[in-house]
Amino acid sequence: MWVNANRSDAYARAIKTLRDLTASKLHPDEVESVRDAADALLFCDDLSRDPAAEQALGALYDLADRLVENDRMTAEAATRLTAEVEACGPFLAVS
Repeated sequence: MWVNANRSDAYARAIKTLRDLTASKLHPDEVESVRDAADALLFCDDLSRDPAAEQALGALYDLADRLVENDRMTAEAATRLTAEVEACGPFLAVS
């Protein structure tokens, strides 16, 4: 597993954002979906070889789209949450 300080810090940021959203925006099953994606990506070495992580990330994308479509979250907030979860994974950082 390739957990490093950057990914660990990203995970902490994603979980903090998730906690902030839990009280006002997300239902328990939605919180679980975000947490599943963050957990799966944190311990993923290669997304193309980890179907569970790929599925969890896809579920996160679907959730973010639904939240925006149903006016439960702004596009900016959904993009931020998604980016924070993606940063937990084996992706290259984008400046």
